[in-house]
Amino acid sequence: MELTQAHRDALHDVLLWRRDVRHFSPDPIPDDVLARLRAAMDLAPSVGNARPWRVLQVTTPALRAQIIANFDRANAEAAEIYDDEIRASYAALKLAGLRDAPVHLAVFTENEPAEGRGLGRQTMPEMLCYSTVTAIYTLWLAARAENLGLGWVSILDPQDVAQTLGVPDHWQLTGYLCLGRAAFDTDTPLLHEKDWQQNTATRWQEI
Repeated sequence: MELTQAHRDALHDVLLWRRDVRHFSPDPIPDDVLARLRAAMDLAPSVGNARPWRVLQVTTPALRAQIIANFDRANAEAAEIYDDEIRASYAALKLAGLRDAPVHLAVFTENEPAEGRGLGRQTMPEMLCYSTVTAIYTLWLAARAENLGLGWVSILDPQDVAQTLGVPDHWQLTGYLCLGRAAFDTDTPLLHEKDWQQNTATRWQEI
């Protein structure tokens, strides 16, 4: 298939408007949209075609409440690394949409998948986790194309999440995601708006 300028323009728009969303509308996501997102995620590349991502859609209120409590504890601990002045700025940041997002997805990496038979990961076993990250990013872009937002919650105790959700020992938490319609549209990262940090120069250079 020969892709055109229209494809490149559309991809640029999706990339430009992809944001780590933390303010969500609680409106539910239709089942057919979720089905399309699952299908899009399945198109992600993976080492040796291992497809190591394992996704749990967390719908049980009690489990969600435990995840939120996990975040609250981890967030309070994270704030302690800053001095008083920066801690005030940190406290003002909204760092998760766990309470409002209609869909919670816990994405794990299966560290002992039978698929792929070890191809491509003997010297770099971390490629399994990297493969899961590519699947998450594929989902992220597909969600934006559906006019949905995704937020990646990284302020969590991963072992506690695994225990809460009762997953096998060889599953490693790679990302806990909030998914839903964004409460408002913006092409400016929230950390820019809050003056936490602006983007710096490109990291791409020739040697």
